[in-house]
Amino acid sequence: MKRGVDDKAAFNHLVRGHAQEGNPLPAFEILKIMTRRGIESDADAYELLIDCLLKKGEPAEARTVMESMVEQGHLPSPALFRSLMSALFDDGRIQTASRVMKVMIEKGVKENLDIVMKILEALLTRGHVEEAIGRINMLIMGDCRPDLDRLVVSLCSNGHVIAALKLVDFALERDCDIKFSSYDCLLDALYAADKVLPAYSILCKIKAKGGVVDHKGCEALVKTLNAQGHTKQAAILSSILSGSVDVVEKKRGRRLVA
Repeated sequence: MKRGVDDKAAFNHLVRGHAQEGNPLPAFEILKIMTRRGIESDADAYELLIDCLLKKGEPAEARTVMESMVEQGHLPSPALFRSLMSALFDDGRIQTASRVMKVMIEKGVKENLDIVMKILEALLTRGHVEEAIGRINMLIMGDCRPDLDRLVVSLCSNGHVIAALKLVDFALERDCDIKFSSYDCLLDALYAADKVLPAYSILCKIKAKGGVVDHKGCEALVKTLNAQGHTKQAAILSSILSGSVDVVEKKRGRRLVA
């Protein structure tokens, strides 16, 4: 280097050697020197370093290396994305795993949907609803549709009814296919949690989209609305269920977190 010789092969071999010997720090430092001097790096050198860090139980540092890898124009393999997301998830770093997932989606990698579903569900149950919906929107835009029914049912079963409500609201806005059993599951959960007005609101949207729901449950909701003094909403819902009025859907904007 002092003589002005930048040997690409030598640099990459050094990175590989340090990573294979379990010394990630000097390997990453060499990669930084290469970046500063404009020396081209090899994708497999990054992969070996990331694998080294994961074996040492350092997924956060591995994620930093992957960021550098992507910045240098390399596309991590689906298996590498999977290993890193799984390690971050198991380490409790759900949002960091979500950010890795975002990169994966942006790069057009459509594998690893099972770990994607785990991350989405964890985001939703931990209250990061907008972030989860943003990731779901990215998946849909990339022609990779997650199992929304599974998410809705799981959220309702585990008491995260508001997260399930927001997810169904998003799905209706995007005209996503949702099973009628998932709608019923959500309505039952809202009814059980005494959230009759949110149940009324989402039911109107479901009907506006032509969705099918359990009629007896709807009639029970009408009775509850009347009992709680929400007579106007009860009358509107009764008219919708009888088919005497058309449901007009109001479009509204939504900010999606990417």
